[in-house]
Amino acid sequence: MPRPLDIGWQYGTMIGNHRHHVQCNYCHRIMIGGITRFKKHLANKKGEIKGCEAAPKEVREVIRKHLASLKPRRPNKKRRKPADGNFVDPLCVNYNMELDASEPDARQKMLTFNEAEIHSSRSADQQFEVRTREFVDVFACVQYKDEQDFDPSRATDLGWAHGVMVNGDRQKIQCRYCHKMILGGGISRLKQHLAGERGNIAPCEQVPDDVKAQMQQHLGFKVLERLKRQKDFEVVEYSAQQGIEEYAGDVPNIISPRDGSHNRRGEDACETNSIRRKKIVTSYLPRASAIPQSALQFTSQENVDHADITVAKFMFEAGIPLSVANSFYFQRMADAIAAVGLGYKMPSYHSLRGKLLNICANEVQEINKELRKSWEVTGCTVMVDRWMDKSGQAMINFFIDCPKGAMFLKSVDASEIETTLEGLVGLFDSVVQDVGSSNIVQFITDGSTCYKAAGKVLVNKHKTFFWSVCANHCIELMFKGLSEMDEVNTVMARAKKISQLVYNHACVLDLLKDITEGRDIVLPSMTTFITDYLTFQNMFMLKESLQEMFTCNLWEQSELSKQTLGIDVKNIVLDSQFWQSCSRIINVINPLITVLNVADSGERASMGFIYDAIEKAKKEMILAFDNRECDYSPYLDIVNHVQDKFHSPLHAAAYYLNPAIYYNPEFSMSNVVQKGLLDCIETLEPDVAHQDNITRHKAFYEDAVGDFGRPMAVRARESLSPATWWSMYGSDHPNLQRFAVRILSQTCSMTTSDRACNANAYLHSSKNRLEQERLNDLKFVHYNLHHQQRQF
Repeated sequence: MPRPLDIGWQYGTMIGNHRHHVQCNYCHRIMIGGITRFKKHLANKKGEIKGCEAAPKEVREVIRKHLASLKPRRPNKKRRKPADGNFVDPLCVNYNMELDASEPDARQKMLTFNEAEIHSSRSADQQFEVRTREFVDVFACVQYKDEQDFDPSRATDLGWAHGVMVNGDRQKIQCRYCHKMILGGGISRLKQHLAGERGNIAPCEQVPDDVKAQMQQHLGFKVLERLKRQKDFEVVEYSAQQGIEEYAGDVPNIISPRDGSHNRRGEDACETNSIRRKKIVTSYLPRASAIPQSALQFTSQENVDHADITVAKFMFEAGIPLSVANSFYFQRMADAIAAVGLGYKMPSYHSLRGKLLNICANEVQEINKELRKSWEVTGCTVMVDRWMDKSGQAMINFFIDCPKGAMFLKSVDASEIETTLEGLVGLFDSVVQDVGSSNIVQFITDGSTCYKAAGKVLVNKHKTFFWSVCANHCIELMFKGLSEMDEVNTVMARAKKISQLVYNHACVLDLLKDITEGRDIVLPSMTTFITDYLTFQNMFMLKESLQEMFTCNLWEQSELSKQTLGIDVKNIVLDSQFWQSCSRIINVINPLITVLNVADSGERASMGFIYDAIEKAKKEMILAFDNRECDYSPYLDIVNHVQDKFHSPLHAAAYYLNPAIYYNPEFSMSNVVQKGLLDCIETLEPDVAHQDNITRHKAFYEDAVGDFGRPMAVRARESLSPATWWSMYGSDHPNLQRFAVRILSQTCSMTTSDRACNANAYLHSSKNRLEQERLNDLKFVHYNLHHQQRQF
């Protein structure tokens, strides 16, 4: 354990309960060599270890003064007497012995010195001896004088907790689990036996899993095997030595036995050691969630490239979507494997589908329990995500969304259920029973006729929440309505012709990217209609680049420019009438895309902003056409038709309850907003007394009385989310506060996940009940982990 009074521990952290593994609190480098070496790192002393560039100046000065105050003692040249009674000169010990646990005699000579006397000596040679002893201690325990039929009285090696010495002989140890007698090798051989490392000794078959894992972590599983395979490994790139010094800190100077200078001391020996270090052990560093970046300097760029290629080959061979590289768990997986070290075996097929799947499912369940607890306060939204799989089956995924996060509830094959209204209502009602009708604020589906009818039946049955259509679906219907207009349809067809020419000919695409500095025309989105209009908007922004491309010399010299298709597309791009029509459509598209961004915002609950966004979009359309009703009326009629058809009272009430909007001078209390507010009060608050209380107390909010009018509350109207603002400043009116928080905490758009879960293809074709349960667990874990990583 570290000395508690040493000043160095104020600025460093001990790693893995090893006093000679210290991590700097400022630059986060890990030094091996103890607190003294770490203090030299902080003091930025040149020559022994790379100094810390991140440490504050005052800390550096304090450490320098501390080191300067330490007066070195005169070395005690008196020979030490080891346990066997023979005098051994410590300076004549061969420091170049192979660090193999099978050589106990060599280690014994190095480790039998009196520990107190070693630490009392501060000469340069004895400092070297102490560091060597500490490094070898990773492989073998300290030898002790008083050895009985139990672990030595001063033993600190964790191996002694799992073995018993026989007849006081440290080389005869009996395993506490399988009772195997280990002759030779000492405590290090016992730890190899417990860790399950083959080669020197048979693995223990009775050792508990936790003990085995502890031993593997302590030894660095398979590291000794790697050392045996790579005995001739040497650091040949001197430039990499700097990185090794940064990460390993004070790795002792062990001279190769092939080097004839094993008795050399002083500057020449130190110089040789600093350049040629054999068997640098990195895997003994404790487990961590991430390896410091400087650890990459332990290996060559060739090894890094090989690792990249290996990962790529695995993904290509298995057909894994390359988008998994964006997963939060992708890098965490690599870090965890690197922390274990060389020799880690990936989990098997049976382990993944069995024990590990169950563990992950249980972890997800625990997280979901915390989400469920929040529903009583903030309410939640049930989202029904209907889609068709590759086989044509209708699938329904149920998600529950709240401010703490979204969770996947279950997935159902709705091929037969959705054919009847009663089937859909029964399915929806089972979800309501699971979630709790009092916790639900809204039930979101798409706008299809059968789902709309089932939603209304469900609402009439419970009368405590609202049915709504996904805002993204509403905007998609608006775009679909625009596409049915003759002018829009014609212009969109000509724009698609441009896009098809560019993306069907690599030379044209390369030419365009050279001009646009790598920008693409196509902007993919969640649906075909939205993708078309986003691409159309982007193409309009690239108007000048397209015209430049079709008039440049490279285009004129190409064969395509002489073909009919190339000539037609060039004429379209250079047609001013085409771009004027595009401009008219852009006047409608841009406001709707703004609404889409508001509805799909992941940074805040969109309920308090969606109604205002749609109203502003309509005003922008009118202004874009200079208030000419004959020009904007056809487009505005489509927007109003969809809005009226799928209007929700929640949107209007949230518009009123959003302080950033209500206290704005431009706010207007229309009949739609007034009726929406009253509908929400009657539906979400079944208690009549609470309804009356909310109706009376909303006047305090309207007039900004009490906490609503505090200077802090006024400043926070736009900076805080609406639900948070009510939580902080609405406590004087608890019923009104709860009512507002529950509405403003909801979303307007449906949260979906990657629907291509591999379990889908087999889930409903399997007749095996256990297999179906396992695949249900797989989908449950897949969707919930996908949503949880969005919180990071």
